[in-house]
Amino acid sequence: MSEFRLALEVPRWAGRFYLRHWVLIVGLSLVASVQRLVVVNWTDAVPGGVAFASEVVVMAARVVLVVAIWRLATRGERLRWANARAFAARHWPSLLWQGVLLAAAVVVFDFGAEQVVGGLFPETARQTYLAVLLFVKNPTVIAFTFVWWVGLIRQAAVSRPVPVG
Repeated sequence: MSEFRLALEVPRWAGRFYLRHWVLIVGLSLVASVQRLVVVNWTDAVPGGVAFASEVVVMAARVVLVVAIWRLATRGERLRWANARAFAARHWPSLLWQGVLLAAAVVVFDFGAEQVVGGLFPETARQTYLAVLLFVKNPTVIAFTFVWWVGLIRQAAVSRPVPVG
């Protein structure tokens, strides 16, 4: 198996996982979506204390989301640190490909969507565009990235044999 194909197993797995558990993932992600929509779009109208408290709530929801993803993704699996070390030593090119794929996603969805596309809007519309973009990105791009990272750890640390070249 090529290292690139091995790297692609994780986003494919993440896509299937996301679709199987979309209600939980989207539901928990909507906490951040709504918060970002309100705080970013109406920055001046939201008191500082409320904005800070809402950030704490978002962080708590994200922690719950990652824990839920982790528990669902590793249910019935036995993960071992030794397996992750062996995987990293043997399949480091696959891990580099993972980094390239994740970096490409960041370029497209962070730099491209926020900076480039956002820059096309008149100054008066940019804040609203960013608020809506963040509303959409939280249950999609950001949540999928959490699933992807858990999938990457799962792929490396699971205690079954890794396919050989």
